[in-house]
Amino acid sequence: MASISLTKIIEKMKLENLTPEIDVGAIRIMQPDINRPALQLSGYFDHFPATRLQIIGFVEYSYIGSLSEEQERKVLEDLLSYPIPCMVFCRDLHPDELFRQIAIEKGVPLLITKKATSAFSAEIIRWLNVELAPCISVHGVLVDCYGEGVLITGESGIGKSEAALELIKRGHRLVTDDVVEIRKVSDDTLVGRAPDITKNFIELRGIGIVDVKSLFGASCVKETQSIDLVIRLEDWDKDKEYDRLGLEEEYTEYLGNKVVCHNIPIRPGRNLAIICESAAVNHRQKKMGYNAAQELYTRVQNSLARRRETEE
Repeated sequence: MASISLTKIIEKMKLENLTPEIDVGAIRIMQPDINRPALQLSGYFDHFPATRLQIIGFVEYSYIGSLSEEQERKVLEDLLSYPIPCMVFCRDLHPDELFRQIAIEKGVPLLITKKATSAFSAEIIRWLNVELAPCISVHGVLVDCYGEGVLITGESGIGKSEAALELIKRGHRLVTDDVVEIRKVSDDTLVGRAPDITKNFIELRGIGIVDVKSLFGASCVKETQSIDLVIRLEDWDKDKEYDRLGLEEEYTEYLGNKVVCHNIPIRPGRNLAIICESAAVNHRQKKMGYNAAQELYTRVQNSLARRRETEE
């Protein structure tokens, strides 16, 4: 099961640790959801999602402040006895010393952020959804082409990296070469990124490893990219019939999500970079409501109809 260390969350969200006595290195978050323990502070613990990251906002903080010391101790001892990974105080609200002492006794780290509760909740949920999303690795190249995430796949040596390099020289951005880590962040969205080892590198047979960021600049690389289109390269087969109109979309599937897929036959003289650019722009047009194949089909149908009317 995917998990992320609390240390990484603290660094990413720029949180301050109010309980340095607790070792946060061994604590891991396994759920992308959060919880605001308002009901639990009032004593209702049925269905309490204790293993989620817990967030204290102004309402929860004010309620704790309204309790007597004896009531606060009882509420906090009951709450913090659950396996809570951490509690984050928003709006730069600092817990009192009693809260801190009980948290240290129970081994629950207390963290603090200056961000508003809603803003922090939205940001941490979005980030955790990406980090903890189901993930697979596929062989291919991912580039950002006119804002569309184009995943280029095919057998080794067919020219994926060369096509990516030409796209980079034409002003597009590389996300990853050779291995693409695909995460399902929602039922509609797949996000690709590079493994840490191969980030910003391209392998070109006969030349070796090329550092794209060093050669072409930081503007030519990108950390992550949604996957909008798959281009599958294959050797030209003269006996195979290829789609020449594109009236019906073909799809491929990753982690249960369908992505539009084009099978592109390769033969000498075909410029892969221009083909990828054209496919990306055409896909973008379709999302904006214009389908060139459908337009051609409509013109042909109208022409035939006019011809029939003339003959009659």
